[in-house]
Amino acid sequence: MNNDLTLQRLFSSTNPFLSEPMPESNQFQDPDPQNIQRSHSFQVASSLLLSFRYAAQGVSYAFWTQRNFRIHLAIGVIALSLSLYLQIPAVSCAVISLTIALVLVLELLNTALEAVVDLTVGREFHQLAKIAKDCAAGAVLVAAIAAVIVALILLLPHILTLIF
Repeated sequence: MNNDLTLQRLFSSTNPFLSEPMPESNQFQDPDPQNIQRSHSFQVASSLLLSFRYAAQGVSYAFWTQRNFRIHLAIGVIALSLSLYLQIPAVSCAVISLTIALVLVLELLNTALEAVVDLTVGREFHQLAKIAKDCAAGAVLVAAIAAVIVALILLLPHILTLIF
C-alpha cells in the first residue's frame, strides 16, 4: 500500500484555483474594496456580527471537542483568579492574561490544522501529516510550558509571602 499522496490527488484539475489563469500584475493595483469578492470561499459572512458568530462557533467547537482546550482554559481561569485574589499588579496580570491567550490561540490553531490535515489525508497514514500535527501540538506544548514559567515567576513571590 502506497501511503504517499499523489500530486494528481492533491492538485486535481477540478480545483478552481489551479484551473484559472494567473491575473496580470496591473490587476493587483488599487483594488476597489466594494468590488472585491471571495468567489471561491465556501461561506462568506455578510456582516460583522455574523463573522463574530462564526468565530464563536469555532471556539465553541474547540471547547466541546478538545480536552486540552478545556484543560488550558481551566488552568487559565485558576491563574487569573489567583492573580486577582493575590492582588498582583495590573501589568503582571496582563502578562499572565496574554500568555493564557497565547496558549488558547495556539490550541485553536492546532485544532484547525488537525481538521485540515484530516480533511486532506482522510483515514490514510502519511508521514507529512504526522509531522504537521506533531509540530502544531509541540507549539502548544512550548507555549503552555512558557505560560507556567511566567505564572510561577509572577505569582510565586506573592504566594510565598501569603504562606510565610
